[in-house]
Amino acid sequence: MKYQAVIFDLGGTLTYGLAWSEYVDAAREIAAVISAPAEDFVRIWFEQAAGLGTGIYPSYQDFIKHICRQLPLKVPDNLVNHAASISISVAKRHITVPRDGAIEVLSYLRTNGYKTGLISDCGPDVPALWNDTPFAPLIDVAVFSCSVGMNKADPRIFQIAIDQLAVKPKSCMYIADGMRNELANAAKLGMHSVQILVPDEIDDSPIREDWHGPVISSLKEVLNLIE
Repeated sequence: MKYQAVIFDLGGTLTYGLAWSEYVDAAREIAAVISAPAEDFVRIWFEQAAGLGTGIYPSYQDFIKHICRQLPLKVPDNLVNHAASISISVAKRHITVPRDGAIEVLSYLRTNGYKTGLISDCGPDVPALWNDTPFAPLIDVAVFSCSVGMNKADPRIFQIAIDQLAVKPKSCMYIADGMRNELANAAKLGMHSVQILVPDEIDDSPIREDWHGPVISSLKEVLNLIE
């Protein structure tokens, strides 16, 4: 076997990409629910949202309360819970619908003796929802940034997945849409990084990396790469 393991990103890779504008719209909706000044709330949200993905804020309620303290703004818990449910509903829509070919590819890999992994930059909503997704039964090792205290800007998160899968970096392929230099950081460890880039899903995300390595436009192409 050319590779022993294939590790996937979640959002934008195993699932369809979510436009950056949808995240902005959700933040604005949250601001409206808690009667926060929209521009200030959205600015602080995106300046500090990385803390959700690295476990600094263990829940969306904690993060929203953190922003409210900075504004400053006193918001009752029932409205904070309502506001948090908006982010959770976005995640549920985003991570429970497989991209075309995702289940087929994962099933083929498992059936044919490959180890499968996942690394996701995410807030606490994703691990909470993970077992209800169609991906969970097909993934051997899932690493969530909020659980390990680092996102994919830190190469150590890739080493965690490699160690848990008990494989060498050079025998592992990493498939992702390309955020926070994830493809480059995985490649630096010796993994074979491949970007999935679907033209209709390209957006103006400020954290998308400038990748010049291998690119595919369909997950089904992974099956050609492993042979």
